[in-house]
Amino acid sequence: MKNSLLILSFLSLLLVNCSPSSSDYYFSGEKKIESKRYKDALADFNKAIELDPQSAWAYVGRGLSKINLNDFKGAIEDLTKAIEIDPELAEAYQDRGIAKRNLKDYKGAIADYTKAIEINPQNAAVYDARGTSKDMMSDPEGAIADYTLAIEISPQFAAAYYNRGITKSNSLNDYEGAIADYTKAIEINPQYAAAYCNRGLGKKI
Repeated sequence: MKNSLLILSFLSLLLVNCSPSSSDYYFSGEKKIESKRYKDALADFNKAIELDPQSAWAYVGRGLSKINLNDFKGAIEDLTKAIEIDPELAEAYQDRGIAKRNLKDYKGAIADYTKAIEINPQNAAVYDARGTSKDMMSDPEGAIADYTLAIEISPQFAAAYYNRGITKSNSLNDYEGAIADYTKAIEINPQYAAAYCNRGLGKKI
């Protein structure tokens, strides 16, 4: 009888230990985001939060899933919760900025990108994102400054060259400078169709 009880206790422990943790669901959700299975990722992050309501990263993951599902308001709620849990989580500010930009809250997006940069000044993508929002706020000089910083951090960042070219062309009428940036973007990424298109338009002017 004692042996049977010991076996049952051991099996119970095995079942507990084999149950997926919040981290397991989080990493599963991350993999599903990578494969663009956003609804499935959302389900995993829901489970991760259910098991650990204080997991800031799980809220970030769920927020990013919602961004990719065009639920920008829901994303902002999740990313705000992540920030409440961990105010130094740069990725939460960055992603919340993306959600705000999609809702055309460019001022709010810039504020979030700026906070993300304060926490992590070496993330080229955030400077590029802040540049696009500054461009939308009719601040071409500020946008170009941000694109240039992104390029300084990551010299092979083709999109930063492309976006700087857009601003130079559309806002400053600097077509020669724009063509140079489009050309650099194409050198980095020879499949960059939009860069070819805009460079061609610039050459016609």
